[in-house]
Amino acid sequence: MSSEFTDWVGSHLRAFEFFGAVPSIVVPDNLKAAVLKPCRYEPDLNRTYEEMAAHYGVAVIPARIRKPRDKAKVEVGVQVAQRWIAAALRKRRFFSLGALNEAIAELLQRLNDRPFRKREGSRRSLFEELDKPALKPLPKERYQYGDWAVARVNIDYHVVFDQHFYSVPYRLVHEPVDIRATASTIEIFHRGNRVASHLRSRRPNRATTLDDHRPKAHQRHLQWTPSRLIEWAAKTGPFAALLVEKILASKLHPEQGFRSCLGIVRLSEEYGAARAESAAEWALAHGLYTVRGFRSILASNSDRRPIEPTPVPPPCPDHSNIRGPHYYESTEGDSPSC
Repeated sequence: MSSEFTDWVGSHLRAFEFFGAVPSIVVPDNLKAAVLKPCRYEPDLNRTYEEMAAHYGVAVIPARIRKPRDKAKVEVGVQVAQRWIAAALRKRRFFSLGALNEAIAELLQRLNDRPFRKREGSRRSLFEELDKPALKPLPKERYQYGDWAVARVNIDYHVVFDQHFYSVPYRLVHEPVDIRATASTIEIFHRGNRVASHLRSRRPNRATTLDDHRPKAHQRHLQWTPSRLIEWAAKTGPFAALLVEKILASKLHPEQGFRSCLGIVRLSEEYGAARAESAAEWALAHGLYTVRGFRSILASNSDRRPIEPTPVPPPCPDHSNIRGPHYYESTEGDSPSC
């Protein structure tokens, strides 16, 4: 969401807290931060803005387009603020937003306490006498800003928000959902009902997954550990157990090799323990630490052929142009000169 919209909603919160109460009706202009689609009868409000208004019990009735009299008091108030605040600060230089806000607050207090010329009282006294008694009290909790987005659940029962993946119940695959994101949480709604809630993560291209959202088959998969897989493969034979161990060690995270190991165990059940053990020995001898290589050995009956020893590379030929390892050895610790 743009900073303009964040500032728009935040300005309402600060205004309500400055008044110490909330009005029954707010009449904004038709800016995009408030109104997505203007309409004289049923304007389409921005969802976060509408949610904020509902939190404070405020009705939002946008002014009609090109009808400045719908908010005549606002137009006059803007003119007064420009004359007594903006004009007074036009020649001053500020080096921080905080310093500017302090200067505005000082001039605003002076403007509100300034006596009227043609009647008794001031803006502050009239507010305390007429406006404040008609306002409603603030709610106990401050509105927590949240962005809304629409997404469709992927086949892996996750949705994407801000380059991070969040899980939802797997039965909602391919269903459209609404996402509400605050600074700390991610809430996911389906047809108005909240179906998932996660702590917000700022790590891109990563996933936050709850076990309860997984299908039963995926939940059983979580019960596997590297030691259990190795023990299960050891029932086939020591070479099968060593192959599983090599596969797990070749991955950055052992969990990435779980499916490969399960595939090897299933192939062992399909071809029998004897052939699987022979195929595992053959795969270890040739450095094939994948299910595809293990299946290829069994399908081509390579496991039934004797394992040929790995050929030893021929020694380096003796030639005057080859320096050899002794050239780089130095008794004094200095490199040889060119």
